[in-house]
Amino acid sequence: MRNARGHLALHRSLAAQGLGPAVAAVRLFGEFEYAAKSWPQAGRVVLKAEVLPGSGGLPDKDNERFVVTSLRGPSPQALYQHGYCPRGQAENWIKQVKRDLKSDRTSASSFLANFARLLLTAAVYVLHQQLRQLGLQGTALATAQPRTVILSLFKIAVRVKQYKDRVLLHLPSACPVKALLAQVCRRLYPTNRTPSMLASP
Repeated sequence: MRNARGHLALHRSLAAQGLGPAVAAVRLFGEFEYAAKSWPQAGRVVLKAEVLPGSGGLPDKDNERFVVTSLRGPSPQALYQHGYCPRGQAENWIKQVKRDLKSDRTSASSFLANFARLLLTAAVYVLHQQLRQLGLQGTALATAQPRTVILSLFKIAVRVKQYKDRVLLHLPSACPVKALLAQVCRRLYPTNRTPSMLASP
């Protein structure tokens, strides 16, 4: 980790002199052999030493990772980035469905009720992915988790006015996501869109 901090200090010095771009993080990879007392033999441990630069007066943050593996072929960087990280991302997606969309709420007394809850969770997840792809591309919420999207775009106070042919939602003038909501609405339902069926006379 000390070497990673030295690399970060070097990058900062070069950037201050205009000799290089500022970096978001410094990562170094290595490996060593390790055997716990209960292990029959030593295993290969891949190390990622990362230092994230602090912002707003906060100190730099160490972000080290250790991966124990029986694979001998891949380099430490290749094994971490192409073997470990994709698996961790899959676990993050499972965590999103459980934590953000409450897929584990299957405490009903009947199978059909629990099955319906899981179906609704799956439908919400598909809607979230479609919203990210069609409405949130290029925005601050393009890669946000479901919980962040729900809290930012849906759990907000509005004044509802219902008319014969439409429902209007009046946002507060100080709503922080007002422009983003308008952009998403224009993408999902553009004004020049051809109606799917003719209006009644």
